[in-house]
Amino acid sequence: MKKRKIGMALSLVLAAGTLLGACGKSNDTAKDGGKDKNFTVAMVTDVGGVDDKSFNQSSWEGLINFGKANGLKKGNEGYDYLPSQSDADYSTNLNTLVRRGFDLVYGIGFLMPDAVADVAKQHKDNKFAIVDEKVDQPNVASILFKEQESGFLAGVAAALTTKSNHVGFIGGMDVPVIQRFEAGFLAGVKAAKPEVKVDVQFAGVFDKAEYGQAIASKMYSSGADVVFHAAGATGNGLFKEASDRKKKDPSKEIWAIGVDRDQADMGPDVVLTSALKRVDVAVQDLSQKTKDGKFPGGEVVLYGLHEDGVGLAPINEKATNKAEIEAAVKEWTEKIKSGAVKVPESPAEAKTFTGK
Repeated sequence: MKKRKIGMALSLVLAAGTLLGACGKSNDTAKDGGKDKNFTVAMVTDVGGVDDKSFNQSSWEGLINFGKANGLKKGNEGYDYLPSQSDADYSTNLNTLVRRGFDLVYGIGFLMPDAVADVAKQHKDNKFAIVDEKVDQPNVASILFKEQESGFLAGVAAALTTKSNHVGFIGGMDVPVIQRFEAGFLAGVKAAKPEVKVDVQFAGVFDKAEYGQAIASKMYSSGADVVFHAAGATGNGLFKEASDRKKKDPSKEIWAIGVDRDQADMGPDVVLTSALKRVDVAVQDLSQKTKDGKFPGGEVVLYGLHEDGVGLAPINEKATNKAEIEAAVKEWTEKIKSGAVKVPESPAEAKTFTGK
């Protein structure tokens, strides 16, 4: 009986030792696994959807490119996104991605700072980034762009293309980020051809193509022959209106200028160029920096012409004075990059712009 009790006790001791050893290995594995685990990243879209042909889509393309560069796949072990139907979805979606364990979570768009700030406060050990706004918290990186610089180049292209000396600008909402596009466009038109008239109108939304088409219709009917939009999915209506008019009268000179990404695919016969805002470049760049242990928490990361964060898409081959436009765009690009020209950031500043 005594031998049996001693044997049982010995077995318990051995079992406990094995269990403790296993626990130790489990912790070590988790620790090592932190090194081997894929760096994961995800984003919450603004309204308009991930396939808005503009801002959200460009952001998503940045994550896809980051994933490809690092051998990642879509899903919890790589990169992903959640769409927002309205602003009520922002906080819920951000929290969902945190719970799913993503290492870096993006809020895409200037409408999200409150949601990103609130969620970041709740999850201080997590990393967040916001595009087009600033959130002053140590675990949030803020990505901003010099939209005025690409808007300026679009203005130069528009001014040198118009035959009626009348162009238009369609904004989504009258907010700072869109005002920077507007300011640059106004200044670029003035720099290239001061006598050109510019119509400016805001749709008030970023996800209503019918609004964009209605505004474009009025502008074209009033004499504008080049219209630039900075209106997200609302701008898709501009392309439809321009394409419809071109089909009705193929001989008519009518142009549209896209935004954010190269939107030539929205109308090969009518898209003159696009004011590029390389959200894809910024998102991929910041994701890589964070993966490499260089997360700029609490900082603003600014992307302009100098950083290849903004620019102008190729000029349409059908533009009659393509070479002239390209030469002017190149000249102004060099002036801006060198600091010889500072592009105004607000419409008020654009009114007094002298080209220096």
